[in-house]
Amino acid sequence: MSDVRPFRGLRPRNDLAPRLISPPYDVLSETEARALTAHNPHSFLHITRPEVDLAPGSDPHGGAAYAQARQTLDAFWGQGWLVQDDTPCFYIYAQTWRGRTQVGLMAACSVAEYDAGLIKKHELTRLDKEQDRADHITALDAQTGLVFLAWRDRYPRVRAAMESGRAIPPAWEVATEDGVVHALHVVSDPAQVAQMQAAFREVPVLYVADGHHRSAAASRVCAARGGAGESDRFLCGIFPDSQLQVLAYNRLVVDLGDHGLVSFQRALERDFVLKIGVDPTPKGRGHTTMYLGGGQWIGMSPRPGIVPTDPVGSLDASVLQERVLGPLLGIDNPRTDQRISFVGGIRGHQALSQAVDQGHAAVAFHLHPTGLDQLFAVADAGALMPPKSTWFEPKLRGGVVVHDLSGGRR
Repeated sequence: MSDVRPFRGLRPRNDLAPRLISPPYDVLSETEARALTAHNPHSFLHITRPEVDLAPGSDPHGGAAYAQARQTLDAFWGQGWLVQDDTPCFYIYAQTWRGRTQVGLMAACSVAEYDAGLIKKHELTRLDKEQDRADHITALDAQTGLVFLAWRDRYPRVRAAMESGRAIPPAWEVATEDGVVHALHVVSDPAQVAQMQAAFREVPVLYVADGHHRSAAASRVCAARGGAGESDRFLCGIFPDSQLQVLAYNRLVVDLGDHGLVSFQRALERDFVLKIGVDPTPKGRGHTTMYLGGGQWIGMSPRPGIVPTDPVGSLDASVLQERVLGPLLGIDNPRTDQRISFVGGIRGHQALSQAVDQGHAAVAFHLHPTGLDQLFAVADAGALMPPKSTWFEPKLRGGVVVHDLSGGRR
């Protein structure tokens, strides 16, 4: 079962929500974060990117940054910019973008279930990034970053509970600069809270869609505190797979290694059928497109028998890595190799061709989006996906709700 619990959230004062909720901390450069906060003292980035209030060049992962984040969080609460609910609540977070709406439950999830594998993951984490998030949580005595979870939408009681929560008039509704409309509904009635909690017990497993470092950090903080206070819980936004949209996560490579254009294409033809002049967007799974310049995209379809049948090996990203990036371009570890970069599908194929045409890359690969069913299959197998396999849109905003580990701000 999924043990989700209500909590006394710290959340924006309703009238300040338009200025307070912010892009997630990990999609911005320091320069971009400083620009967004320069004339907005209410931005939640002051807490998630505290280096914006320190001198340029300051260590964003140092003690001074964490202390600044705590000072700012306390100031936001002390000035009434963030308010705390008097009783434990659930929070319904709805986002509408390009005619689609996704509705998630913001709740405190169980570290014990995460540690036991009932909240399944599919990515490796880096210890330095885990430590950064753990230090941030410890300094603030609060979790400010959502772990984005998904569940298989096949439980009518859960669907009904979510619909009843969304029927509550929103505390606020905000349209952000990226065209997304965000709304927060607060479920505070004890009977409705209990009904929602009971409904989620029917869900046998949850899946980490995004936030592997944040969930791992919460586990580390819980272990360090022995589960004291609310450290045995971590802040999650839980969404049904039926509403989520996954975009492609594409690749740019700066050079062709030992190959020229002609020899590279000939090498590709051993494993792929190439078709010149295709639409830039792949037409489905098992199809990738490539751009080498000259205004034409090239379709790449694997030849029969080269695609494995296991959940990881069958992914388009895996096929590209095992048949092209590694053996032909010498990129054996895409996590660390500086010759490869990753471009979220939100930027479209134009960003890929532009990078090649301007000489920033020699080749671009446009993948078909990885499906939630594929992510679930990998996680169920206890396996790991290739890095940068999924790009979710719209992004969950920072500052929508904060999980206070102290049980009440002091």
